[in-house]
Amino acid sequence: MIDVFSWPTPNGHKVHIMLEECGLPYRAIPVNIGAGDQFKPEFLKISPNNKIPAITDPQGPDGKPISLFESGAILVYLAAKTGKFMPASDRAKYAVLEWLMFQMGSVGPMLGQTHHFRMYAPEKLEYAINRYSNEAKRLYGVIDKRLSQNAWLGGADYSIADIATFPWLRSWENQGIVLADYPHLKAWFDKIADRPAVQRGVKVLADLRRPITGDKEREILFGKTQYERH
Repeated sequence: MIDVFSWPTPNGHKVHIMLEECGLPYRAIPVNIGAGDQFKPEFLKISPNNKIPAITDPQGPDGKPISLFESGAILVYLAAKTGKFMPASDRAKYAVLEWLMFQMGSVGPMLGQTHHFRMYAPEKLEYAINRYSNEAKRLYGVIDKRLSQNAWLGGADYSIADIATFPWLRSWENQGIVLADYPHLKAWFDKIADRPAVQRGVKVLADLRRPITGDKEREILFGKTQYERH
């Protein structure tokens, strides 16, 4: 039984979806990031960067327990463990990995900033809103072009690159995006959204999430608590 320490965010849902797609038995343990659970010593032991998700697997690669943090690393690990959603050939594998890294290095960070300045920042800074909204449109364009040439981000088959990227695009309206402007991306998005494992994955812990409205939550997520040494 894999324990996944998580919260219903895009990065959390990546791992929830992967576990559902692979059919692995798991237990979702909530880490309420608005309440500061990510700074508890027991969580920091497995996720020193105080970010969700993290997993512990009692049956690691050598038969011994293993813990992992960083959602991309977890997806690679689960793909290797199950032999699913990662191609066997080196050339195809690297194509999947480059699009996984694209999500980790561009889609997640940039869309995260888009959300922050459009939805959560205490001041509406026009420069920041325009900067990140335009970057969101650029990234959607990159994905749309890729999908005009390939059925899936990594190539011919559904993979961890798609699993990683999809949850970040579910909030396209909050990112200032008109999904119809990206027809290839929209068709891909709809195909993934129709998958039963994906539908189950995005429901994991979803009933626990509440809108961020209080100053205390904002301070924990975006203020000085984030920058203290824990």
